[in-house]
Order: sequence, then structure tokens, then C-alpha cells
Amino acid sequence: MSNTHKVNILMVDDQPSKLMSYEAILSDLGDNLIKATSGREALEHLLKSDIAVVLMDVSMPELDGFELAEMIRQHPRYQNTAIIFISAIHMSDIDRLRGYAQGAVDYISVPVVPELLRAKVSVFAELHRRTRQLGALNDELRVLSQKLINMQDEERRRIARELHDSLGQELSAVKMMSDSICADTGLTPSSKKSALEMSSLVDHAIQQVRSISYLLHPPLLDEIGLPSALEWYVEGLTKRSGIDISICLDPPEFPRLAPEVEVTVFRIVQEALTNVFRHSEAHRAEVTVTLRDSEVRTRICDDGKGIEPLVSELQPQGLGVGIAGMKQRVKEFGGTLKLVRNDPGTTVEASIPVAPVVARAGT
Repeated sequence: MSNTHKVNILMVDDQPSKLMSYEAILSDLGDNLIKATSGREALEHLLKSDIAVVLMDVSMPELDGFELAEMIRQHPRYQNTAIIFISAIHMSDIDRLRGYAQGAVDYISVPVVPELLRAKVSVFAELHRRTRQLGALNDELRVLSQKLINMQDEERRRIARELHDSLGQELSAVKMMSDSICADTGLTPSSKKSALEMSSLVDHAIQQVRSISYLLHPPLLDEIGLPSALEWYVEGLTKRSGIDISICLDPPEFPRLAPEVEVTVFRIVQEALTNVFRHSEAHRAEVTVTLRDSEVRTRICDDGKGIEPLVSELQPQGLGVGIAGMKQRVKEFGGTLKLVRNDPGTTVEASIPVAPVVARAGT
């Protein structure tokens, strides 16, 4: 067994001879065996190390096994740690019930059967090992998810810049050429009409490219800040969708936030309102963004047909890409996302803790 997969097993007994016998029984497991001759010494090891299994005697001076188990369970890190009691004296049903009430997973009597003790400890050590590996995999998945979101944001910013700077400029050149053709007095009426139509189509294409570019990544978000970007987006979506959308920012003089927080809030509002437009059949929607007590709270309400229970409960099988993305963005900041089905409509609420606000250049 490699050191990276070893777990720590804490053996607690005031008699060194018993600790030596437990060490001999469990040495074949290949894990790290830690010995403590008192409850106080055991607590010191628990504070310093990640313990998978605690094997302890019930009868100990100063701090007995029941008291030690209660103290272990009070620590958030060890609320689920496997505790196995060993006793030659306290073997009544009341003693066993007390042990299980303190969070023990097993209660073994003396004399100990080596094979049985080894098997029991092995099971809980392996469970802890698998749990630790799963936690490491979840951490890796979280990091990869955040990298993917960051890459998506950067790709949106790049495509928006390319559309605006390259395609937009080329269309502007075509617009100038078409306008110069329209100004030619030698054109026949039909040719002049075609030239005017071409100029109008090019002008429409320029507007479309500009809109797509700004929707991918609004320059207002970088240049002026979140309030202006949100107001621009809400105004544009109101015109395109026909939904009456209002927005309220509190405080009215909304300060600049960290760039990643502003992007996150904007994407949450954008995704939520996109869902309102596509799926809700709503007539009205309200967006509220509030900064209070080092927390930015975003709330989007509509009067549509509401969401399915699986979606409101944020069950993975009920989430689309958009809501899953919102959930992941909020999670990265240690915030919360809540979806509530109203009668009628839906409410999306996101809370994100933020650092103390510091004015940025250009504010």
C-alpha cells in the first residue's frame, strides 16, 4: 500500500501492553497506527492528524472512553469518524447503548478476537480511504469546472472582440462603398433602388453583429461596470422579447465589484432572463441586485408558468446547461442559489459573498 493511500488509525488505552497487542493485530493492514495512553493525548493526535478510525478502551482514568467520544463528536471534522469501543468491564446493555449514543460504530468485548478486530477496523479504514479519494476527485472536478467556465468567458470575450473589430469593420467598409454607389447620379432608378436596399441590409447586418458581440461580452461590463451592463441588457431584451422587464439596483449608486463577481452576476441575470424568454411564457419580470453586508444578492422574478419540481430542487437530472452553469458559478464564491416556484412564475435567488468594496480605476 502506498503512503498516499494510507490512513491513520488511533489506538487509545491507558495500558501500554494492550496498545502493543492492538498494534500486532492491526499491523498487517499497512496503515499508520498511532498510540495514545490517555484521552488528552488522543485529543492532541486528533487535532494534528486526519484520523480514520479511533479504537479506544472504555475504562480510562481522568477522561474515559464515553467522555472522549463525546468530545470527538463535537469537533466538525470528526463527526463521522468511526469509533470502536473495547471493554472488559462495561459490557451491560446500558453500557452498549451509551456507547452507541456517543457515536460508536461498534462495541467489542475482551478478550478480543484478532481476526474479528482486524476485519472491523479494515472495513472502516477502507471506507475513510474511499471517502478521502472521492473528496479529492470532487475537488479536481470543481477546479476543472471553474477552468471551463473561465475558458468560456474568455472565448466569449475573444469572439466578441473579433466580431466587433474584424467583421464589424469590414461591414462598415461595405456600408461606405454601398453609400457611395447610392450617391452616383448616373444610376438607373432600378439600380439606385437595389443599391439603397443593399445599404440597408448592410446596415442591419452591422447592427446584428454589434448586438451579438455585446451579448457575448458587453464592453460596458469592463469599461463602466455592472449597473450599466445590466441596464443595457434588460433594455435590449425588453425590446426583443416584448416582456416588460424592470431592474432595481440597491444602493442606486452601485459601486464597482471585483471583475469576476461582476461577470458572475451579469451571467446569472442573463441566463435567468434567457430562460424566462424561452420557456416561461411570462409577461413581466423583475431584476433586483442588492449589495448588503459584504454580500451581493441577485433576484429575478417572473409571472410565467413556473418550473418543474426537479429544477426547483436543483436535482442534477432536472438541470439544463444554463442553470447548472449558474449553480457552479455561485458555488465557486461560496454562495447559494435557490429556485422557487411561485403561483404564478419563478424566482431565482443568488447570494454571493464579496470582499470589502474598493473603488476601481475609471469608476
